[in-house]
Amino acid sequence: MTVGAVTEAPTPVAAPPRRGHGFGGYALGKTLGALGSLAFMLVVNFFLFRVLPGDPGRTLGRGRFTTPEQLEDFNRTYGLEQPLPQQFLTFLQNTFTGDLGISLRYRVPVADLIVDRMWPTLLLVGTATLLATVFGVWLGILGAWRRGSAFDRIGTGSSLTLYSMPEWWLGLMLIAVFAVGAGPIPGLFPTGGLVSPGVDPTSPAGVVDVAWHLTLPVLTLALAYLADYALIMRSSLLDEIGEDYLVTARAKGLRDVQVRNRHAVRNALLPTTTLIALNIGFVVTGAITIETVFSIPGLGLLATEALEVPDYWVLQGTFLVASAAVIAANLVANLVYGLLDPRVRA
Repeated sequence: MTVGAVTEAPTPVAAPPRRGHGFGGYALGKTLGALGSLAFMLVVNFFLFRVLPGDPGRTLGRGRFTTPEQLEDFNRTYGLEQPLPQQFLTFLQNTFTGDLGISLRYRVPVADLIVDRMWPTLLLVGTATLLATVFGVWLGILGAWRRGSAFDRIGTGSSLTLYSMPEWWLGLMLIAVFAVGAGPIPGLFPTGGLVSPGVDPTSPAGVVDVAWHLTLPVLTLALAYLADYALIMRSSLLDEIGEDYLVTARAKGLRDVQVRNRHAVRNALLPTTTLIALNIGFVVTGAITIETVFSIPGLGLLATEALEVPDYWVLQGTFLVASAAVIAANLVANLVYGLLDPRVRA
């Protein structure tokens, strides 16, 4: 009897490990995603403010348009008599050429108005963000490294308390105590504004005067933003403390400060780096409540004033600048994170 040969099943070949994408492909994908977000934002930017109640011609006219012909002439001047699709195409063409229209309220080009109002916002929110980043990261590092200490409990509790306060309420309290004066504390700072009347802000005395006016609003925003950086940095560093590479570093004879700064902090900074990059985008948008409380003539206050009319072109311009800044900052954050941590490119 012939015995048939037994055929063994072929051994399955393991698939090669998946390799991460190169940074070029990763960057291209993120850039295309940002461009898609920008295109969607342009559509929303146009149609969002067209659904606001009220006729801009009648609202701005304040009764000055006594005949329908005057109102029609106004709408024709600003292109409001065109169908919405035609207005949208005109909006896209003007946006890509840098023409954001003429403000209904101020009768000046919106682009010039935004440039003038952008610098107070950058000065206010940029300074506050820088201070909050430096002190927040410092609090987070020391709090995590001394977990459970009095410093950690006081720093974390204070940050959470300040973070839970509404920004406008905290600003009003600082005005009441340090600008108006409360009890034995005299009024030391201005109650609002960016510069004193008659003072040239470009002169040395004007620079000091601007800094004096910005002290309370910058302090308000810095205290409100502090907890973001402190808590995220503390949480990230706590995740790194128990890792084996820190034990190895200590076994090599490195001092505790060297282990913290050279190894633990560098890895724990990754989430904080993303937060910093994202918050840079919000620097352009400003803080509407703080600019309103302290009468800072920035983009936030400009947007609030434009809503009263409504001033379509100013609203579109401020929304465009704010959204584009956030999208650009998000793209930068993704690219930086991809450089710092190649695992995200997989």
